[in-house]
Amino acid sequence: MSFKFEKLIVWQKAVELAADVHDLTRAFPKEELFILTAQIKRAADSVSLNIAEGSTGQSNAEFNKFLGYALRSNIEVVGCLFLAQKRNMIEPDDFTKLYHQCEEILAMLNALRKTLKEKIKPFFLSFGLFRLSGLSD
Repeated sequence: MSFKFEKLIVWQKAVELAADVHDLTRAFPKEELFILTAQIKRAADSVSLNIAEGSTGQSNAEFNKFLGYALRSNIEVVGCLFLAQKRNMIEPDDFTKLYHQCEEILAMLNALRKTLKEKIKPFFLSFGLFRLSGLSD
């Protein structure tokens, strides 16, 4: 038996990102343990966790909402990467690798959200709720 999210390539890539971030943070200074280290690890974990949680929701609209959370967590990882780079905690090659992983995940999340929006748009339009739903972008 498998869960629906396990088949999603974007979820698989998000799990890889979280593992790579975890490995990277092993070399972070101890004084950053409860600051940037914890923040970037939580954000990286949150990407795959929100995809998983949203995929088992009751509707495409709910899944889309959780994909939005995943997208924001992915952007948070990028922000943390820049902070780590500025603090000389990350090698340029590691920064580039993780940055590109985040770019790829971002593109995949946006594509999946667009597909879901197209599926749910007729429903919201039929009730005149499209603009109120927050899905009009």
